[in-house]
Amino acid sequence: MAIVEARGLTRIYCLGEERIAGLRSASFTIDPAEFAVVEGPSGSGKTTLLNLLGLLDRPDEGTLLFEGRDVASLPDRERSRIRRERIGFVFQSHQLVPVLSAAENVALALWIRDVPEVECRRRALDALAAVGLAALSVRRPGALSGGERQRVAVARALVGEPAVILADEPTASLDSGTALRLLDLFETLHRERGVAFVFSSHDPRIVGRARRRLRLRDGRIEADEKATGGEV
Repeated sequence: MAIVEARGLTRIYCLGEERIAGLRSASFTIDPAEFAVVEGPSGSGKTTLLNLLGLLDRPDEGTLLFEGRDVASLPDRERSRIRRERIGFVFQSHQLVPVLSAAENVALALWIRDVPEVECRRRALDALAAVGLAALSVRRPGALSGGERQRVAVARALVGEPAVILADEPTASLDSGTALRLLDLFETLHRERGVAFVFSSHDPRIVGRARRRLRLRDGRIEADEKATGGEV
């Protein structure tokens, strides 16, 4: 069963009296084994699409199924539960809490699900170990490099054992070497943990590694391609 099935998703924004389509009639599926990128120029609708997939926004038209369930019209409380338990997020700006340690930032994703404190800490440390940061668990974000902060964000996305991780321009603020190491990490987690990844990016380093490419232009999907070649 597909993790996500979109049928004619449309999102309209109002700018004064003008109505602007951020996304127009998008239809596609995301399967459990996907390592996919949504690519396109700035303003093409990439972030709009990820916000819909992450249940951070609602479509104005169309249907969105998540693990076979129509989620577009669900109450906010139920959408929030699905988002907490089944979807992980990695943002360009990390969005870490400055006063919390790396382990506490990761555990935050479990605290809001009322997971017991001891279990939160154990799973947070395991997630940090998975991204190579076990030794830095007590450091706060201000004492970490940009690449290390992004790895903490990945651990936070991973700790809840989601079905899919959505990553919005995850390499945009990183130097080339750090970005390549982060992409290696994404591929390892995808391969070893079976987590689907959907990136929003026009970074050729991500586009080149993706096994599925959804190309957006002016809010429309103009191409949906599967890469040929070996395994990720």
